[in-house]
Amino acid sequence: MPEHVSILQLTGVAFLALATVVWVVGLARLRGGPSVTMAPHPGEALRALPGQRDHGPDTEAVELTPEERVAFARLVRQFSDSRP
Repeated sequence: MPEHVSILQLTGVAFLALATVVWVVGLARLRGGPSVTMAPHPGEALRALPGQRDHGPDTEAVELTPEERVAFARLVRQFSDSRP
């Protein structure tokens, strides 16, 4: 063991090396090993997940009361007046 290296540094290097080995083994199993699926056949979609929609969410519209329209117009005027 080198004299200028503390035991904490050596422990840290050993821990990082062990974590790297575990990560590489896990990655190899994930990519090439047998897969565990919840569906009975690998090509079949999971029934618990909803299907994807072909379009985005529907747009919403809210009718404003006359007082809200006046307040909104006042707010727009206030912002447009404050621009340089």
